[in-house]
Amino acid sequence: MNWTEELLEVYEKNRDQAGVIHYKKYKIGKEEQQIPYVLLPPFHTTVTAQVEIKITENGELLNAEKVADVEKSTVIPVTEKSGSRTAGKAAHPLCDNLQYIAGDFGDYTEKQKEGNECFELYLSGLERWYFSEYTHPKVAAIYRYIKKGKVIEDLIRYKVLVLDENGKLDSKVKWQGVSQDKYLVRFVITAGVTDEIIEEACWKDRSLQECFIQYYNSIQETRDLDYLSGQWEAPSYLQPKKIRNEGDGAKLISANDEVNFTFRGRFSSKEQAFSIGSETSQKIHNALKWLIRKQGHSFDTMYMVAWESDMHPILNWDADTEQIISTANRVSDEEDDFEEEYEEEEPLATDTNPIVAEQLYQALQGYRKKVHNTSRMVLMVLDGATPGRLAIQEFKALETAQYLDNIYQWHERGGWQQQKKKNHYYYGVPGIKDIADILYGSDGNAMGSLTINDKNGKRMYAELGRRLEPCIWSRRNLPYDLVQIAVNRASMPQSYKHRTNWEQTLCLACSFVKKNRYERYKEEWNVALDEICNDRSYLYGRLLAVADRVEYRTFEQDSERMTNAKRYMTTFSQRPFETWKIIEENIQPYWNHLKVSERNYYRKVLDEIYALFEVDAFKEKRRLDGLYLLGFHSQMFELKKKKSNQQEDKEHE
Repeated sequence: MNWTEELLEVYEKNRDQAGVIHYKKYKIGKEEQQIPYVLLPPFHTTVTAQVEIKITENGELLNAEKVADVEKSTVIPVTEKSGSRTAGKAAHPLCDNLQYIAGDFGDYTEKQKEGNECFELYLSGLERWYFSEYTHPKVAAIYRYIKKGKVIEDLIRYKVLVLDENGKLDSKVKWQGVSQDKYLVRFVITAGVTDEIIEEACWKDRSLQECFIQYYNSIQETRDLDYLSGQWEAPSYLQPKKIRNEGDGAKLISANDEVNFTFRGRFSSKEQAFSIGSETSQKIHNALKWLIRKQGHSFDTMYMVAWESDMHPILNWDADTEQIISTANRVSDEEDDFEEEYEEEEPLATDTNPIVAEQLYQALQGYRKKVHNTSRMVLMVLDGATPGRLAIQEFKALETAQYLDNIYQWHERGGWQQQKKKNHYYYGVPGIKDIADILYGSDGNAMGSLTINDKNGKRMYAELGRRLEPCIWSRRNLPYDLVQIAVNRASMPQSYKHRTNWEQTLCLACSFVKKNRYERYKEEWNVALDEICNDRSYLYGRLLAVADRVEYRTFEQDSERMTNAKRYMTTFSQRPFETWKIIEENIQPYWNHLKVSERNYYRKVLDEIYALFEVDAFKEKRRLDGLYLLGFHSQMFELKKKKSNQQEDKEHE
C-alpha cells in the first residue's frame, strides 16, 4: 500500500480513539514531563486555550478562569478556511479568539472595525449550525451566551482580563506567552440532573464532534471523485498544517499555482489533474499527526515515525540491543497502554555473544507471536523543504516478520561488547543517537559524557539516522566512511578527557569493523579472543593490549592516567613496527613493579603473539586496518577476564 492508504487504514482502525486526549510520558532524570496527543476527528484541530468560560445549558455565565498550562491543549472544530487561516479572516465554528467571540471587543481595544467584522463572521457561522438539523445542546448554550455580546465585560468582572489606565486591554499582560487580545476561549457547559450538577467540557464531547462532522458535510455543495478513496466527497484544496508540531506551517500536499504551468497544457483546470476528498484528507493528516506525537522522533526539522499496522507497541529500530530485548520482553508479557519512557534499564546479565544472540532471538520471537501474520511495519521520514512545504524523504512498508529479521541481523552482525557508562556493559549495537554522539560528539560538557554540542547537532543526528536507516530496515551495507570515522576516533584516546568515553568509542569501532568485515569478506568475528589468527593487524592490536595492561596494572585503582600504549596509539596504527619499539622500551620500567607470576604470564602472552607473526609481515611499513582494534579489545577483554577469575579463585580459597 502507499502512504495515503496506510494512514487511512490507521485512522479507520483507531477511530474509537478520535477526540480522546492522551498524554505521553517522558522521564528525564528524576523529572517527568507529559505531552498531550490526540487522534483528531475530521474537521477538527488542536489549539492552546488561555481562557475557560463556564455557562449553564441556558447560556447563563457561571464562572471564568485562566487555563492551567498543563491543561491548555484543546480540540476544536474548524472549517477548511479557518483551519488554514493565516492573515485572512475566517472564524472557527465554536471556540475561537476573543476578537471573534466577543461582541464588545472593539470597546476595549483599538480594533473596533476589525472586532465587529470578526464577531459577525463568528456569530453568523454559529447561528447556521444552531439552526441546522445537526445542532447540539452545547451549541445552543454557547449561542445564547455569545449573542449577549459581553464576553470581555464578563472576563474583566472575573479578573481574567486586566485593563490599562485608558480602559483598554493591557497589552503588557500575557498568559502562556499570549497577549490578552489574542486569548483563545473554550467552554464548559453545566447541566442539572436532580440535585447533581454535571460539568461537560465541549472539547471532550464526542457527540458534539460528530454533530459538527455531519453538519459540515451537509453544507458542502460540490462533490467530486476522491482519487485516494474512490468515494464521492467534497473536494479539498486547502490541506491541513501543524503536521510535525503545533507550530508547523508546512503542508504535505499543496498546489496553489494557477499562473505558471503546474497543470496547464495537460488539463484545463486543477480539478481535472487531481482531486482529494475533504474528509479523506482530514483522516490521513490527522492519523499522521497522531502517530508523530505518539511515537515519532524529531531531529531538528526532520521527523521519523514508525508504526505497526495493527498499532501494537513497536520495537524502535533506532534503539540499542539492550532496549530492544527489554521492550520485546515487556510487550510479550504485557501490552496494556504501552508508553515510551526514558529510564534506566538493568544491564544484561551476560557478556558473551551466543547467549545474547539467543536472548535477542527469543525476545523477537515472543513479540512475533503478539502480532498478526499479515502485520506490517511502516516508516515515514518527513522534512521541510521550505517553511511552507513538507517532503516525504522516506516511506517503507515491510512485513513485520521481515522487519524483525532485519532488526535481528543488524544487532547480531554488528554485535560487540558495548559500554553505556562506567561499569555498565552490554553486548550488541548502540542506538542511533548514541552512535551519533560517539562519532561526532565531544566530552567537554559539564556532564562529561559524549555529546554533539554545536548548533548543527540536531542536523547531524538526523543525517546519521537517515544514513543508517537503510542498513537496519533493508540490510544495506554499512557506509564505509562511518567505519573509518569510528576507527580513527578510537585510535586517538589522547583526545578524550574521560577514559569511559574512549572505551565507548573503541567498542563502537569494533562493532562497525566486525560488520564491515562480514559484509566485505563474510568473516565472523567475536569478542572472544582468536588465539590462532595470524592477521598482521589483529596481532599488532593484541601486542598493544598487552603493553597497555602491563603499564596499567601498576597504576592506582580507577586512575585516569594514560598509558604509553594509548598515548602512541595513533602513530602505532600508522607505523606499527617503528612505534612498537618505542612502546616496548617505555614499558620496561613497569615490569619490575609486577608480581613475578603476573610478569611471567604477560611475557608468555607476548611470546605467543610473536610466534604467530610472519617475519616479513611484522616488519612491513604498511599501516594497520581496523582489525587491529578487534585484536586490541579482545586481548584486553581476555586479560581483564583472567584477572577477574584469579580474584574469584582467591575468594573461594
